[in-house]
Amino acid sequence: MLQERIEGKWLAAFRRVFALNGIGKGTQVAILSETQSRPVLVHLCELAAYDLGADFCMICMPTPPQTAPVPVKSTGTSWAIQQNRAVIEALKRVDIVIDCTVEGLIHAPEWPEIEEAGRARLLVITNEHPEILERCEPRAELGPKVQLGVQMLREASEMRVTSAAGTDLTVDLRGAPCGGTAGFGTTPGSVAHWPGGLCLAFPGQNAVNGRIVMDVGDMNLTFKTALTSKIAFTVIEDFVTEIEGDGIDALHLREYMRAWDDRNAFGLSHVGWGMNPKAQWVSAAMYDKRDMQAVEFRALAGSFLWSTGANQYAGRFTQGHFDLPMRNCTITLDGRVVVKEGVLQGELVL
Repeated sequence: MLQERIEGKWLAAFRRVFALNGIGKGTQVAILSETQSRPVLVHLCELAAYDLGADFCMICMPTPPQTAPVPVKSTGTSWAIQQNRAVIEALKRVDIVIDCTVEGLIHAPEWPEIEEAGRARLLVITNEHPEILERCEPRAELGPKVQLGVQMLREASEMRVTSAAGTDLTVDLRGAPCGGTAGFGTTPGSVAHWPGGLCLAFPGQNAVNGRIVMDVGDMNLTFKTALTSKIAFTVIEDFVTEIEGDGIDALHLREYMRAWDDRNAFGLSHVGWGMNPKAQWVSAAMYDKRDMQAVEFRALAGSFLWSTGANQYAGRFTQGHFDLPMRNCTITLDGRVVVKEGVLQGELVL
């Protein structure tokens, strides 16, 4: 078990990332956490903000009760604010929210109001052990590559994903909100998370159809496991309609998804690919589950990432959520290959 104490090297990394996010003398900062947040991350944020001369406050919310029908370790969004008006108003009045909640505010119901106030930007410090954050530290040179990938998504009409394992998925991108993060941002309303390096699209209604075949070694981030057997998904008009597979991976996933008794848990949330060359598949074998939130694996360079669960842009909301990164896929945008058999292509390569 890794020790969770303040290390000078981790504090130095936090200072560098904060500076990359435009935090300096006099920057108005709110450090938001909850009672189940990883204490060492909150402490490192406090010390880094102090060292950089930021004008900061610290807000800690009680982690809300768990009411789901199954254990929940990943909902895709934080419910920690719980519509508390005092907290919402406070976050609207700072330059940057340092988000140390367990799940992160990116899809939280309160974030749109905070964002629309026109001042705050967001930096999500994902709930990883500091060693993982240190290894995946955002770098300035990744920014233009992520911006290019997001631009390519916005300009495309169709994404197609194929693989030797049998994946053949078509995604209508017309009108789909697209975004991404390299792990930093300095303008009001920008959203970043660490680890970063991701290009995503949120398809609209009746936009996703085909077959997804996850192979051995692909990952279920909600369970924080690498697959030991294949799982095949049929997707019709945005919803997973069939989950095939004889192994324990398919069995667990089927039973977990059905336990929600919620059709929206079977809907597609987002699709995209990873951009971070520092993220490594093998690191999943090196850490205990409690050491990682597994966000590193969303950013694996050249991976295809798809997700089930809430998609506010398609009018679907649910707490049931899976992030499912896959290796060895080919991704094309209007026929242009951007990822070939799990490897980034052309100008996207760092």
